[in-house]
Amino acid sequence: MGTLHVAAAAALTTLVFAGATTAANAEVKIGAVLSATGPASFLGDPEKKTLEMYVADINAKGGINGQQIKLFVYDDGGDPNQARTFGTRLIEEDKVDALLAGSTTATTMAIIPLAEEAKTPLINFAGAVQAVYPVKPWNFKTPHTDLMACEKIFEDLKKRNLTKIAMISGTDAFGKSMHDQCKTVTTKYGIDVLHEETYGPRDSDMTPQLTNIKGKAGVQAVVNPGFGQGPAIVTRNYRQLGITVPLYESHGVGSKQYIDLAGAAAEGVRLPAAALLVAEKLPDNDPQKKVVVDYKKTYEAKTGQPVSTFGGHMYDGLMILVDAMKRAGSADKAKVRNEIEKTRGFMGTGGVVNMSPTDHLGLDLSAFRMLEIKNGDWTLVQ
Repeated sequence: MGTLHVAAAAALTTLVFAGATTAANAEVKIGAVLSATGPASFLGDPEKKTLEMYVADINAKGGINGQQIKLFVYDDGGDPNQARTFGTRLIEEDKVDALLAGSTTATTMAIIPLAEEAKTPLINFAGAVQAVYPVKPWNFKTPHTDLMACEKIFEDLKKRNLTKIAMISGTDAFGKSMHDQCKTVTTKYGIDVLHEETYGPRDSDMTPQLTNIKGKAGVQAVVNPGFGQGPAIVTRNYRQLGITVPLYESHGVGSKQYIDLAGAAAEGVRLPAAALLVAEKLPDNDPQKKVVVDYKKTYEAKTGQPVSTFGGHMYDGLMILVDAMKRAGSADKAKVRNEIEKTRGFMGTGGVVNMSPTDHLGLDLSAFRMLEIKNGDWTLVQ
């Protein structure tokens, strides 16, 4: 009898350990490296908040394929070296199944090679075109590219018969990339760049550069490729100098923080952005309206902060990844990568996503809306 008890106890112990092992394995590991603090926190903070609240919601509803999501989130402070360090840690130590990482172009470009080498699916949130082109097998992204922003701006300029412009661009990775991308399509849209100026990420006064632009004869509009506080300073200085030609910003200022920083000077500024910023103002028959209104209400209710396009990019990335894992039936990296690439007709906050082996973004120009700031708020340009 004693022997039977010992045998039964041993069997039970084995079952308990087996159960513990199964439980430990019954999770999907997702890693994130975001700029939650530092100069790019207006990008990384809403991304982090969005990721955490929607993962909690997914887990509460049973997880992915019956497995809970275990989240690993690191803050790189906007530093590409830190991004590389944390990306390596996620892959080598935390052994994540997938990455949702890269708030800025610079931090993203530090992470992409790590994901490629480790053959780990990565969805990034950078603005520049080089964050998704040329296409790399394991790398995807959700935000519209800087090239698309240039084209949307140039389309609007043409409609207004404004073809002679000046550019004032940030020297950061995004600002430089967008400047370069805009220059590649000037001929396509019949745009003539009469003058160019630049500013650094730490510059606190762009009056000298803007004075040069003001003195340039024939300039009909000004385009500012940049993100962060720089564009808000440009906007304030622009009005202080009494420059009256239209000012265009990039999608890099797609948060209420820009309007708050620029104040009354932002009146009349135009920019290409996701529909999310004008969610409730969309026509009821707009197929994107439900998605953006639902996300906006959820985010604002849970955080007490105004919605930004940047948190929306994380929402899209997470949902694309979760859908891919469900279709793959597991977190197997190669299967998930293949399913992300097969994403078709996904209605996100950034637009309708149709990916392919030659397009790891999947958005076209219709995903951008042209907005104008009126009375301290976003409005749709008709």
